[in-house]
Amino acid sequence: MTVLRHSVSVLALEPDRLRMLTELIFDLAESTRARGGEIVLEDGRPVADLRLAKGRHLRPGARYELSEDGATEQVAVLVREWQRRSAIAVEQLLVADDVTVWTALRLRAPDRPRLLEAEGRVRGPEGSGALRRGTGRARLDLTAWWAAADLAPGAPSATRAPATARLKHRLVKAHLNLRPWRADAGRWQVDVAVTVRGRWLLRPVVAVALMVAGGPVRRGFRTAVEQAADAWNRSIGELLALTPDDLRAELTRNATERIREELMDARPPESHGSAS
Repeated sequence: MTVLRHSVSVLALEPDRLRMLTELIFDLAESTRARGGEIVLEDGRPVADLRLAKGRHLRPGARYELSEDGATEQVAVLVREWQRRSAIAVEQLLVADDVTVWTALRLRAPDRPRLLEAEGRVRGPEGSGALRRGTGRARLDLTAWWAAADLAPGAPSATRAPATARLKHRLVKAHLNLRPWRADAGRWQVDVAVTVRGRWLLRPVVAVALMVAGGPVRRGFRTAVEQAADAWNRSIGELLALTPDDLRAELTRNATERIREELMDARPPESHGSAS
């Protein structure tokens, strides 16, 4: 078993700001309507690359397709739940020549977000074997996260980390924990820990491989965590600089422009597991 640890400083996203963001997003979604297979905003402008293929708009069972001229990938989104007071749950399936990715997201109490759960599967093309397959689950307890972030320095933390993820592959499995604590005004210090171990008879092989490659692996881990923190700080910094009106206008603009690129940027290239 190998344990990797690193700590980074990130901009804090406080509860009131997150509630404002989720409210704006879901208000915008619920202001749209279906016109045949087309989804349009209140002013009649179509949402780019999105069509309703089955069911009633924003009702359980509604199935949407994301498409772009010339694209070979197929992306479908299915609504499982849509209740602002209880939960919103959606699934996404991406099918390409070299990978199939299924993900599911469920947000409890969307108007006052409390818990975000995710799961996913990644598979290679038919005939590629089990080495091109992986699964993952993640859980973010937002109430516990903010409680942990408000603890005084040196105070004992909760036994369970507020953000966790488990990844499984035929060769290895990994467990990720995130724990925040208040660093300075407007910032969190986040401790990141990943436990990696081999599976079944491959445990000693993986252990030796990780031991031999320990230096590069740890440096790569630290670099990846730092890059993720930088990306978070850029995105949250831009978000915090926007007024609610500016944010609403930005969300509307994004809805009417091409969204395919953002979805494909999230696709794991040649991945053996899912970070969901």
